[in-house]
Amino acid sequence: MLKGPIGVFDSGYGGLTVLKAITTKLPEYDYVYLGDNARAPYGNRSFDTVYQYTLQCVKWFFKQGCPLVILACNTASAKALRTIQQNDLPHIDPQKRVLGVIRPTSEIIGRFTKTGHVGIVGTTGTIQSQSYPIEIKKFFPDCNVYQQACPMWVPLVENKEFDNPGADFFIKKDIQQLLDQSNQIDTLLLACTHYPLLINSIKKFVPPSTAIIAQGDIVAESLEDYLLRHPAIENSCSKTGRLQFNTTDNTVDFNEKAAFFYGQPVQSEYVIL
Repeated sequence: MLKGPIGVFDSGYGGLTVLKAITTKLPEYDYVYLGDNARAPYGNRSFDTVYQYTLQCVKWFFKQGCPLVILACNTASAKALRTIQQNDLPHIDPQKRVLGVIRPTSEIIGRFTKTGHVGIVGTTGTIQSQSYPIEIKKFFPDCNVYQQACPMWVPLVENKEFDNPGADFFIKKDIQQLLDQSNQIDTLLLACTHYPLLINSIKKFVPPSTAIIAQGDIVAESLEDYLLRHPAIENSCSKTGRLQFNTTDNTVDFNEKAAFFYGQPVQSEYVIL
């Protein structure tokens, strides 16, 4: 049997925070990361555009021999995953799998709240998709879900502007708009993989007792469980501990910013989709 690496996809850099959690928990597997930086951000693009871009990237992963692809991007998970799973995979290769970050997060987010009031912050695309309220209600029907789009947060992170008063202005404004929806919110889900880098600023503007939930460890644990439950997929994943980074844009720029997200030096290769 031909074995291949696990693919991890993001429109830019944020998915590297998820990849870091995955490689920490499951270091024995091979991984290929692709950032579609040339077309990022996805957050404000239409459903069809995000779907077309994501499908193109998924097909690229399959050409690299990946049996499993993780969409470590909330916008792609919200706008493209279901269509790819239901309409495209059966025709491309029914043995391949594509997974996202919304379902594993929705399966457990209700465990963190005592009041039953959960706040979601994400990109405009993720919030408009209503994916989180729909999915969370399946697992926690009594949960009250409140959402706030934060379109400025990704640019703040990618331009390393998250530790200054300008960033605090936007974060405070968006958090306040979320908390104005309910004073009982005790759990805040960071529904964008960039947002963990803003956590120190976010903490300034939420009550100290608020549980702030990032997705990296959740997705890593879900992947570990998935591989245990699907031995055929697990057996098709290669295990030499190899890690490859790819970008659709400038590699020098990617390497500099990616190291910041991943927490250690990164050497990438340029790819044309």
